[in-house]
Amino acid sequence: MQISIAPAPSRRGRDRRRWVQNGQVVPHESSIRTGCVVAALAALALAAPRAAQEPALDEGRFAAFLAELKAEAIERGISAAVAARALDGLTPLPVVIERDRGQAEVVLTVDQYVKQRLTPVTVRRAREMAARHKTLLAKVGAAYGVQPRYLVAVWGLESNFGRFTGVRPTVQALATLAFDGRRATLFRNELFDALRIVERGHASLDAMKGSWAGAMGQPQFMPSSYLRYAEDFDGDGERDIWGNPADVFASIANYLKAYGWDGAATWGRPVRLPEPAAAMLERAGSRGEGCRAERALSRRQPLAAWQAMGVRAADGGPLPAVDRQASLLAAGATNYLVYGNYEAILGYNCAHPYALSVALLGDRLP
Repeated sequence: MQISIAPAPSRRGRDRRRWVQNGQVVPHESSIRTGCVVAALAALALAAPRAAQEPALDEGRFAAFLAELKAEAIERGISAAVAARALDGLTPLPVVIERDRGQAEVVLTVDQYVKQRLTPVTVRRAREMAARHKTLLAKVGAAYGVQPRYLVAVWGLESNFGRFTGVRPTVQALATLAFDGRRATLFRNELFDALRIVERGHASLDAMKGSWAGAMGQPQFMPSSYLRYAEDFDGDGERDIWGNPADVFASIANYLKAYGWDGAATWGRPVRLPEPAAAMLERAGSRGEGCRAERALSRRQPLAAWQAMGVRAADGGPLPAVDRQASLLAAGATNYLVYGNYEAILGYNCAHPYALSVALLGDRLP
């Protein structure tokens, strides 16, 4: 499978990219996320040709648009003071439109992507961070039922362990994207949620910086995801996903838990198939629902059913004799049976290369 990557926004958060499989655009969640996916591809993207000019934006029309936004924000319960402070005098960010409309695409297979993400440097850094935050991670993991190693893996892929969270002013970026109109409803609603964050005192306008698509903080949450999943784990009265490790880890854990993470289970396993993956997928039947990555999975079957169909563990031994539903994933050179926890990772970012990178990085941590 080959995958082309170029920026595009997601529905559940963070700076999403477009994954092109077999010539079809597959939007996914980095869930809209810049995060570590951008950092990993930065060198390649810099080598790709870029547009000669940033797109021109009509500042007069943008000012009129802001007036409409301001009026609607107040109708939605945002105070006039916050709406004015956030929107008055705002100018558009042409670079945001340029990023949203896409850059030259970098073609990677799933295996190539995972290899680029799970470098020795990344794995070593992940182990260092897991050791540094061991006590805190254990507390968060116990509170939410999510194994700490997977919290570290998500954190690492999203923001390079908190080192890159984005520099674009969130409100300015979202207003620009809402004005551009390609995903006006999505970004307009995210903008109002950003204003609610300010209204409720969770963050100041100056602090709300993130990706070009509005993803914020170390977990790269969109404003709507912040309002749903951000946590104040240390009880200091703030849900600080920008600088407080306790809140960062708890927020990631809360997100995964909301998507059904089971702390007593793993995410899946590599397997041997008795016949080509395409034939096995046809026998098992495709999912036919969910995000695009979920639709690429087979229907869920008990492990005993996969065993009966001739599927074996990667070492050739039998599958675990446990009552667990699993789906077949054909990804690159390796085939996997994946469980509910893998689907929780897809809830964070609906793309198999991302989800596999999180899962496999987590497996390499203590």
